[in-house]
Amino acid sequence: MGKTGYLVLENGKVFKGQRFGAADEIMAEIVFTTGMTGYCETLTDPSYYGQAVVQTFPLIGNYGVIPADFESASIGPRGYIVKHWCQAPSNFRSEGSLDTFFSEKGVTALCGIDTRALTKLIREKGVMNGAITDDPASVDLEALKAYKVEGAVKATSTPKAYTVTPEGGIKKKLALIDYGMKQNILRELVKRGAQVTVCPCTIKAEEVAQLGVDGIMLSNGPGDPAENGDLIENLKGICALRKPMFGICLGHQLLALSHGASRMKLKYGHRGENQPVKNLETGRVYVTSQNHGYAIAGDSLDPQVGKELYRNVNDGTCEGMRYQAHPAFSVQFHPEACGGPLDTEELFDEFFAMMAK
Repeated sequence: MGKTGYLVLENGKVFKGQRFGAADEIMAEIVFTTGMTGYCETLTDPSYYGQAVVQTFPLIGNYGVIPADFESASIGPRGYIVKHWCQAPSNFRSEGSLDTFFSEKGVTALCGIDTRALTKLIREKGVMNGAITDDPASVDLEALKAYKVEGAVKATSTPKAYTVTPEGGIKKKLALIDYGMKQNILRELVKRGAQVTVCPCTIKAEEVAQLGVDGIMLSNGPGDPAENGDLIENLKGICALRKPMFGICLGHQLLALSHGASRMKLKYGHRGENQPVKNLETGRVYVTSQNHGYAIAGDSLDPQVGKELYRNVNDGTCEGMRYQAHPAFSVQFHPEACGGPLDTEELFDEFFAMMAK
């Protein structure tokens, strides 16, 4: 076990634990996720940029590190906090342990933390900033309170476009705008026969038009959607192309903002694999995987422009939109769900059916 380390929250609360992984001292936004599995996907999800993730499930690392399950080539969160870290993983697919992986990738981690108490505090008080440190007395609480996750989308988007072609022949051509993309979105599109050009988040309408695509996919990503004013303006022009469009998570939020909606910050967000959402058109409820700290205000969009399509059963927040004059829809949750339930995977088929029309 590593040396003693501490998590200091911006309200002055201190949690004592043991360090593993990288030895850096960091500041981050502290968030929790309730997923029982899928920690490899969580660790490589760009949506966690600038954050430290608390796993509510008490034992993490038991099946090791499995690169085939990674959602990106880089690490998402800055820090990682668990109750028990398994030092002897056992799985035929494992290619290493979390400690070695974190040390190589520069992830600062703590174990032995009372994650139940920490999670309850975040639920009661809301998401707050925290510092992982060797010396709690050295933490400047005012600087900690001032920490903000900024520039997240451009830091996680692909710097240049690239194209992935399916093996069994091309059925459709798509532009996938990368706002901090999870790889399984790309996999779901390619396996349905789409040739996908993954585009930087800064792409403009005229560049999309030159690609000659049948549809446009807007990916997930990190940070406050309202911070991305230039990307929202670009998206207005891209929507004017009137191509079928499907947005996920941050893509859903940016699409709504480009149509005049407003966003709100959730008290502690939705992060886990068991979020129930209701389709308001059919009445059917789905279990979904989610990872977001902001939501679109469902009543902030002109009903002549778009209408709420999905709603969170737990707290009533907007979980999806369908647009009236433009062949587009979007969801706050993850239909590609790695890891998590595949209840809503059919939305990719709905998108392809929309393009077929």
